[in-house]
Amino acid sequence: MTDRHVADSHPVDFWRSLYYFNLYRLALAGLFVFLAGVFGAGEHNWLLFYVGSTVYAAVAVLSSFLLWLRLPRITLQLAWMVGGDIVGLSVLSYASGGIESSIGLLLLVSLAAAGIISRGKITLFFASLASIAALLQHSFAVLYDDAAVAQYVQVGLLCISYFAVAWLAHTLAKYAVASQDLAQRRSLDLASLAEANRMVMRDMQDGVLVVDEQGLIMQMNPAAERLLRKSSSPGAALSETFPVLFGQYALWKQTGAPSRDTLQLGTGGQVRLRFISVERDAARGVVIFLEDMQRAQAEAQQIKLAALGRLTANIAHEVRNPLSAISYATELLGEEQGDAKQQRLLQIVLDNTQRINQIVQDVMQLNRRDRAQPEVFELDAMLRTFAEELSLAERLEPGVLVLEGGAGTKVRFDRGHLRQVLWNLCRNALRHGRKLPGSLVLSVHEADGRLVLDVQDDGPGISAEHQGKLFEPFFTTVADGTGLGLYIAKELCEANGARLEYHAQEGRDGACFRITFGELHRDAEGAGHGG
Repeated sequence: MTDRHVADSHPVDFWRSLYYFNLYRLALAGLFVFLAGVFGAGEHNWLLFYVGSTVYAAVAVLSSFLLWLRLPRITLQLAWMVGGDIVGLSVLSYASGGIESSIGLLLLVSLAAAGIISRGKITLFFASLASIAALLQHSFAVLYDDAAVAQYVQVGLLCISYFAVAWLAHTLAKYAVASQDLAQRRSLDLASLAEANRMVMRDMQDGVLVVDEQGLIMQMNPAAERLLRKSSSPGAALSETFPVLFGQYALWKQTGAPSRDTLQLGTGGQVRLRFISVERDAARGVVIFLEDMQRAQAEAQQIKLAALGRLTANIAHEVRNPLSAISYATELLGEEQGDAKQQRLLQIVLDNTQRINQIVQDVMQLNRRDRAQPEVFELDAMLRTFAEELSLAERLEPGVLVLEGGAGTKVRFDRGHLRQVLWNLCRNALRHGRKLPGSLVLSVHEADGRLVLDVQDDGPGISAEHQGKLFEPFFTTVADGTGLGLYIAKELCEANGARLEYHAQEGRDGACFRITFGELHRDAEGAGHGG
């Protein structure tokens, strides 16, 4: 790894390290100037020591200014500082008596700092320059100041120390670079794992709570908030936020299993509990999974009904041919003259074949949801046209069917599907209603930020025991009903991204079925309309 590559890849760290190294040089130069001026340091040559300390301090101040400008590049600034230390400390060492002054040992600090900052083999080059400076300084002292030749041994040991410190600093810096790169890669991996964990928890259908060893909630995904009908901030106590769930958690910690696999929540929902320890003995916390039983049952029912729908559709297709033959033969027999009893029996056969044919047609509709072709259209215009057609077909008196709201709103739906759903809901409403003015109301408005269409009648309503079975196939409370109308209507709504449900209204008689559309579209001129 070269100095240029390192400096470019970690500019902030390198400039900061160089800044602290220069602070050390400023403090050292100031100390030398203080010792020379106050205590007369540099007994071998005081004037040279004082001038050298002053020049060394000026070089350190100039280095601070260059650091502030960040010019030139960092490798040149480091070379400038270390070169200044080698020259300045060699001069000060000579002025203080040579190798005996021990000032040359201070170069070990500069070489170590250069090795840590540069993180390259250039430190060995600095050690070579320092060794050459120490040998030249002592040779000059031997030639002109009668220094002892035997002290070359001490100078040699000092030079060896320079290389040893430079190599050690280089090796430590190399390991530091490797550790820093590894830490950065691990940091990126952890960040990626944390983001993946956040996305998985956010999109999971099951509720997930992460609880630590003290019973504090550390994480909670949106599905858990939806099931428990309550949100929780990180660090909240499970015992205070969700007491029912905490009871099962405490029992699981004691016995290894909750008292029951499924838990009835206070909101009316039912969930299946699973506790998984972060470690074997749950010493580091536990992950609680909440599986929505209603969703699981609905998925199982959808799979079952899909297979049943394909089977019954094939059977219905085969039944239609002999059924048509029976109806045609019955009509031919009815045209012949016969007694009243025979005519009544033939009429019974004909009525029942028509009923079976209606069931076959309804069964054939089960596959229509896969061929939905949604489009955006004006809901109010479609409802006005539908109201006219329904009034003519059912021979309704004026005012029996009332339209409310819907001005300027648009929906995305298959027109044929929506018309079929409305025919089913409105005919059921008229069958159970009183057919008086205002008996059937189609109301368009907003609820929870989405557009809804309510079909309200003034009939006796639906009992609580029957509300949970309304959308089950073949469930009916009418003697001549097939029990497939509401089920097919719900399937068609879901195929278009909408939702059909029974909407109980307190303080109001009759039944209300609500269609909640997937998206809200409104023209600019109708933006201020509440429905």
